[in-house]
Amino acid sequence: MINKEVGKEYPYLLNRKQAASFLGIDPASFDKHIRSNASFKRFMVGSHERYTIKCITEFIEDHAS
Repeated sequence: MINKEVGKEYPYLLNRKQAASFLGIDPASFDKHIRSNASFKRFMVGSHERYTIKCITEFIEDHAS
């Protein structure tokens, strides 16, 4: 999927740096405001968390004020 604002293509499973980049925020903000939420879906590859763009966008849409 291409984030049109960033103009960058992303793999299907994103690591935290890629997820933060997709959202246009720094990884620390991603950790604090999104990743720390228990309802945020993640996929484990061994001991590493991965995230899909669909799960990221759904989370943002569901938690928008």
